[in-house]
Amino acid sequence: MSDAPGRASWPLWEVFVRSGHGLSHKHVGSLHASDADMAMQNARDVYTRRNEGTSVWVVKSSDVIASDPSERDMLFEPAHDKTYRHPTYYTVPEGVKHL
Repeated sequence: MSDAPGRASWPLWEVFVRSGHGLSHKHVGSLHASDADMAMQNARDVYTRRNEGTSVWVVKSSDVIASDPSERDMLFEPAHDKTYRHPTYYTVPEGVKHL
């Protein structure tokens, strides 16, 4: 069986799944698909076969913007002098979940 025509030129999609026990989506892998609908269907078929997820995101790899690990210090260093960003000065009311 030969590959479908043009399959080599299909864009790469990144797949993120939110588990039933989690609050955030996790990157689970990548796949090639001709469009967003096909990417969503293939992601569901490949990455949620056992009902692991409650939500699926697909994003074109070309649309993902990532920081350069070699620029880590420049990107994250300024946060050290902003102590107000750390919750050490705040009291959390009872009953607040997922903080």
